Amino acid sequence: MLKRFFAYYRPHRGLFLLDFGCAVLSGLLELGFPMAVKLFVDELLPSQDWTLVILASIALVAIYVANTGLMVVVTYWGHMLGINIETEMRRKAFDHLQKLSFGFFDNQKTGHLVGRLTKDLEEIGEVAHHGPEDLFIAIMTLIGAFALMFSVNVELALITAAVVPLTGWLTSRYGARMTRNWHDLYGRVGAFNARIEENVGGIRVVQAFANEDHERSLFAEANRGYRTTKLAAYRIMAASTSLSYLSMRLTQVIVMVAGSYFVITGELSHGGFVGFLLLIGVFFRPVEKINAVIEVYPKGMAGFGRYEEFLATEPDIVDRPGATEISGLKGEIAYEGVSFGYAADKRVLNGVDLRIRAGETVAFVGPSGAGKTTICSLLPRFYEVTEGRITIDGVDVRDMTLASLRRQIGIVQQDVFLFAGTIRENVAYGRLDAPEADIEEAVRRARLEEMVSRVPNGLDTIIGERGVKLSGGQKQRLAIARMFLKNPPILILDEATSALDTETERAIQQALAELSKGRTTLVIAHRLATIRDADRIVVVDDAGIVEQGAHKELVASGGVYRRLHEAQFASS
Repeated sequence: MLKRFFAYYRPHRGLFLLDFGCAVLSGLLELGFPMAVKLFVDELLPSQDWTLVILASIALVAIYVANTGLMVVVTYWGHMLGINIETEMRRKAFDHLQKLSFGFFDNQKTGHLVGRLTKDLEEIGEVAHHGPEDLFIAIMTLIGAFALMFSVNVELALITAAVVPLTGWLTSRYGARMTRNWHDLYGRVGAFNARIEENVGGIRVVQAFANEDHERSLFAEANRGYRTTKLAAYRIMAASTSLSYLSMRLTQVIVMVAGSYFVITGELSHGGFVGFLLLIGVFFRPVEKINAVIEVYPKGMAGFGRYEEFLATEPDIVDRPGATEISGLKGEIAYEGVSFGYAADKRVLNGVDLRIRAGETVAFVGPSGAGKTTICSLLPRFYEVTEGRITIDGVDVRDMTLASLRRQIGIVQQDVFLFAGTIRENVAYGRLDAPEADIEEAVRRARLEEMVSRVPNGLDTIIGERGVKLSGGQKQRLAIARMFLKNPPILILDEATSALDTETERAIQQALAELSKGRTTLVIAHRLATIRDADRIVVVDDAGIVEQGAHKELVASGGVYRRLHEAQFASS
């Protein structure tokens, strides 16, 4: 895992070397201060030469100024290194997210995915900056301080060295436990985000049912779980840091007592004693750095582990080797022996055979769960067929690149998804490079002109999250305008008017009729009145396709369609 983690440093090698080099130089300069104090006490003070004292002080100030500059580089450009790596990882994760198929999102909560792209990666950025740098400087400073201690007094140096194994044991003991705990914590953050996202997204339903107290209790449970896991992490951290602190201070006391003895017996100078005490501080500063690494490393590695786990998720649906870019399809569709199931042991479709002529409008009707939407979802490869194949103009859809296939298909659904931008931005989503004239023409053809003229900012009016400021009919018209702009040869209308009132539905049906002209159109409908004029109606039930034909033919045949028709129009 560490090898894969360090691979992210390669594009930022120059920045890493700058940060690392400055940090090392700063650490070396810090080592010089205790020896400078020893020199002051043992050499300069006895000489009583103020000129030398002033010159030495000026030199020391110059060193501190230089070190301040080095610390600026380490703090700013070091964090820039961490942010650059974090940004690259986030780009890679988001790019991977775009490749994953509907089957993945069907089994994931939005909050968990948001957590993977935000909280997890923030901690990785901190490790990227502090981890290697702090660890190396800590080791270098330990060795350097220890060598200087030996040069001052061997016995005191050995006394100090006796505590290092204890500190190392504490570090290894608590580090592994911290990593496991932070991994659990990130799972809690995902659940936490999911709860907030669901509540905010469904706030109208929550308030309509007066279920605020129920939501509060669900949130409180997620909140408690997060608090418990985080407190467990800080409990481990508290034990680690406090025991390290105790071992350091005990060592200082022992060295102070032993050093006093050596000064009294004449084995150690006063300057050597003061310098050694300062070296103790320098010696244990790396231990504090290691403790800081222990705090940030488990968070970062837990986040990196979850990040790698996410990237290891293979997309169910990818371009076949040799898949070709296609354009200008006529729209002749064939389902040949198509079988499919959302789970391996439960098939929704079994051996479906269906041919649709280019420019034909085919409506799919039948009970809920029979597979109408599934048949249409397999065409743009939102899901992959288990058996058989689907062709457009005689070419297997799997032999076309996904992007080019989906550019040839337009979808208008019952639950229209709109982005929280302007009307113009949502229409232009159909073709991102569309000129203004084409956008205005799409708005006109979708019968959206009147609404646009009434709002204060016209096409630049903000519509709110998921189009919350628009009515159901206005949302549908906007989705239709988007399709006029995309101008695909194949159209899928998934119960596009079922949630609208009769008058609005009639207006939307007129817009859809214009949109369907000259295109192969697949219509999924429950309300049979909306598909009477379809070229062909395909009746689907649990057994597959049981009937197909024109409206009048199917009513006259006395089969499943006629029973559905009589059930809907019995009162009239």
